[in-house]
Amino acid sequence: MSNITVAQCLQRAYELESLSDSARLDIELILCHILQKNRTYLFTWPEKTLSPEQEEEFLQFFTRRKSGEPIAHIIGMREFWSLPLAVNNSTLIPRPDTELLVETVLDLFAQDAPQQARRGLDLGTGTGAIVLAIASEKPHWKLLGVDFSADAVALAEYNRAALGFNHVAIAQSDWFENVGAQAFDVIVSNPPYIDPQDPHLAQGDVRFEPRSALIAANHGLADIELIIQQAWDYLNLQGWLLLEHGYDQAHAVRELFRQRGFVQVETRRDLGGNERITLGRKGQE
Repeated sequence: MSNITVAQCLQRAYELESLSDSARLDIELILCHILQKNRTYLFTWPEKTLSPEQEEEFLQFFTRRKSGEPIAHIIGMREFWSLPLAVNNSTLIPRPDTELLVETVLDLFAQDAPQQARRGLDLGTGTGAIVLAIASEKPHWKLLGVDFSADAVALAEYNRAALGFNHVAIAQSDWFENVGAQAFDVIVSNPPYIDPQDPHLAQGDVRFEPRSALIAANHGLADIELIIQQAWDYLNLQGWLLLEHGYDQAHAVRELFRQRGFVQVETRRDLGGNERITLGRKGQE
C-alpha cells in the first residue's frame, strides 16, 4: 500500500532544480495529470495519499523528467492561449512566446466588424496551436493549418476535433504545395529557423523535438526566405504575412520582406524583449 502523499511528492521538486527553472510547477503538473485534479486541489489536500498505481506512475514520470524529457511530452498536453492541446514528439511543443503571433494577428484585424469573415493560413501548423488559437477568437473566419509531417497533421486534427472548431481545416502540405488556388487575408508561420550548428540544439527540451521542425539551411533562413517569396502569390491585396524567427534574425528577415515588395514591415518583441516576429503587408506589385 502506498504511503506517499501529495506534499511528499511536491517536496521532491528540489531534485529537478538543476534541470528546470520551473521544478515545482513540473511536479504540480505531473500530479494534476495523475490525480485528474487541478492545482488548487494539491494545495487544499496536501496530505492526500496516492494509490499504489498512482505512486508508480508518479515515480515513472518523475524519472523521465529527471532525465530531461519535456513535461509536455510526459503528460501529453500543453496549454496554449488557454487551450489544452495534445502534444507528442512528432512536432514542436507550443511556447508562450509564440502567442505573440496570435496577439499580433488579432491586433491587425481589431477594426473588423464582429461578424467580418476572413481567410487565414498557418504554415507548419504542428500541434495546430496558432491556427486553433486564432480560431478560438475568430469564429467567423475560415482557417487552414498545413504541415509536411503526416504525424503532425494527425495531431493537429485531433486537437481541432477535440476543440470542436469546424471553421478550421487541417491538411498535409509541403509549405504551399497542396494549398491550391486560394487567397488569404493573413498567413502566419513559426517555421524552422535555427542554424544546424547552433549549440543550443544539444540543450533543454529541443533535444526531444524533431530536428526537421527546428533547423534550416542558410544560417536558419532558408525556409523563411521560401515562405516570403511564395506567400505573395497566396495573399489578397493588403493581406498580411507574419513570421516567427530567431532573436538575431530580425534585420535579415525585414530585408527579405522588403525585397519581395512587402510594405509596413516591422518587427515585434517577445516576452523576453527579443525581436521575435516580423510582419509585412502586400501592397501593389
